[in-house]
Amino acid sequence: MREVVVLIHGLWKTGNDTWRLRQRLVKAGYECKKFRYQSLRHSPEENARRLHQFVSEIDAPVVHFVCHSLGGIVLLKYFDLHPSLKRGRIVMLGSPVNGSQVAKRLSKHWFSRWLIGRNANEGLLGASPVWNSWRDIGIIAGTMPIGMGLLSGRLPLPHDGTVTVSETVLHGATDFITLPVSHTGLLYSSKVAQQTITFLRAGKFGDEVGNMLLESEPT
Repeated sequence: MREVVVLIHGLWKTGNDTWRLRQRLVKAGYECKKFRYQSLRHSPEENARRLHQFVSEIDAPVVHFVCHSLGGIVLLKYFDLHPSLKRGRIVMLGSPVNGSQVAKRLSKHWFSRWLIGRNANEGLLGASPVWNSWRDIGIIAGTMPIGMGLLSGRLPLPHDGTVTVSETVLHGATDFITLPVSHTGLLYSSKVAQQTITFLRAGKFGDEVGNMLLESEPT
């Protein structure tokens, strides 16, 4: 039986930066699909509607989601608009679900506002949809304070160089951990990949990977 993982990239990306994480997920037995979207040209709601069409074409009994940064906000909007009836779990990597201080700073100036595109009023400035516990969802936040986000000014510790840990805290999340990696490093770290696989299989972070969802008890 197939278990598909939909990978959702972040701002300014195309999904190619998820290649290392994708390799590790495939090795663990998952079929991976990249959802590519226009992160600047379209709003999170528009991209959520495109995600709904993308997911509706996946013929698999279990569909998981792994989202990086802005991708997590797009997914929250997706579930707010189209709660999925399929089984599966979600892992968010450094998603600023409570708004982004970096984005707020960029939005204040005309010469930098374009860097966040049409994402200001639907997530990056703090207006993400409420999570209603549709599925198990695990949050991984980075604590290595190195990243391009620091070009906009200092951030309160702990942070991953772009997103603060407090910005990733989602009310109603199933589990939450921090790891010593940067915002970009979340996509390349073997520890992040291991914890992602653990959560997809067990619904919690920890040391034991466990079985794939179809081999375990329904959640």
